[in-house]
Amino acid sequence: MIKYNLKCKNKHEFESWFSDSKEFEKLIKKKLIECLFCKTKSVKKSIMSPRISHKKKINFPYKEIKRMKKDLAKLRKFVEKNFEYVGENFPREVRKAYYDKKKDKNIYGVATPKEAQELKEEGIDLTSIPWVNNKEN
Repeated sequence: MIKYNLKCKNKHEFESWFSDSKEFEKLIKKKLIECLFCKTKSVKKSIMSPRISHKKKINFPYKEIKRMKKDLAKLRKFVEKNFEYVGENFPREVRKAYYDKKKDKNIYGVATPKEAQELKEEGIDLTSIPWVNNKEN
């Protein structure tokens, strides 16, 4: 397994794991990697520090990861079915719902790390969910 720091054309940075560098190249060519924040498929590897490994072989839990990915896909499907997508308007919309106690509205969307921190400081409890692709890679 290899972890890459990725950066999209809009300068959003995020991390992702791949079984090896060939898998990353294959997924990039097929445009199956997208930015977690803006959904652009124009993504490249960013600067990263090398990983130093031990000689000891590590048994990676592939079955558990596959199960987790399946569970995350179910969670995504549930959220998409039962919540309203508000996109980049999420910080504004969640504040409306929080401060106007009359509105009981299920929403989801995108917030930058800075916006999420500001919401947390206001006492607004958020949950961030890894958004797995609906397609099998």
